[in-house]
Amino acid sequence: MAKKKSLKRDVVEWAVFIGIITILYVTGLHTPVLGALQGLVLKTGIMQPSLDEKDYGDASYDFSLKDAEGNVVSFQNFKGKTVFFNMWATWCPPCIAEMPDINELYEEIKDDKDVVFVMLSLDRDFEKARNFVNKKEFTLPIYQLYTNLPENYNSNSIPTTYVIDPQGKIVVTNKGMAKYNTKKFKKFLTGLNKDS
Repeated sequence: MAKKKSLKRDVVEWAVFIGIITILYVTGLHTPVLGALQGLVLKTGIMQPSLDEKDYGDASYDFSLKDAEGNVVSFQNFKGKTVFFNMWATWCPPCIAEMPDINELYEEIKDDKDVVFVMLSLDRDFEKARNFVNKKEFTLPIYQLYTNLPENYNSNSIPTTYVIDPQGKIVVTNKGMAKYNTKKFKKFLTGLNKDS
């Protein structure tokens, strides 16, 4: 009798669990929920980008973006600066997880005229990206592609983040989410211009 009750209880628990997952998926809430859970992992600080200053090749500036106001911006405008270049999307839980941290980093160093943030939304509907950023009250600049992305930025995963130094070298490539708002990373990012 006890085994029968235990089996019945297990079946009910699994049915409730599967029901919750189904509801989250159907309503589209699975992305923010997974993003929030992954955000908790980021807060531990265990996922940080590698700052080995490896040379990942030359950056390409031969493409254009469109900003949140609809202005066309040439990536050429960022030559000679340190560029924090992040590719993300609203449907990507790890992107959502790292976004608050990146926004905090941006807020802390946005007055440094030698460092530029380029948050490239890969959403098909850029309005979704704008609404997401506004709803979250993020202040970092978001863009969409206006022309094709050069081959050296093609990545098979998002989020992907590149750091480009003022000499036009890609010095950091990080595929997947990471915690960027650390003393070590800020010093690295702001120090690239001083090294030039």
